[in-house]
Amino acid sequence: MNIRIRHAKPSDAAAIARVHVDSWRSTYAGIVPQGYLSGLSYTGRQSVWEESLRTSSPRKSHFLAETENGEAIGFVVAGPESEGNLEYRGEIYAIYLLEVYQRQGV
Repeated sequence: MNIRIRHAKPSDAAAIARVHVDSWRSTYAGIVPQGYLSGLSYTGRQSVWEESLRTSSPRKSHFLAETENGEAIGFVVAGPESEGNLEYRGEIYAIYLLEVYQRQGV
């Protein structure tokens, strides 16, 4: 499997939204109420990601994982450690991967 990880751009918002919604639905089924998961929408998430990618600070990083064909399969958002613990230089705020690619070394 050949996976590329690169910095995400504002134009990736729709792809990230799809991964976000699909991974929530598969990962949190049986944990989060089904009504909530069913109510998640690609367009709703896309607007959130457009804003996040457009207004991100230089210290916050968004990464997109994609197949060699350019299909988005996961994403990560990372930045400075948020609790003031000087032992850590940074933290992962969000990490999501489509179910079919989980446990594959991505």
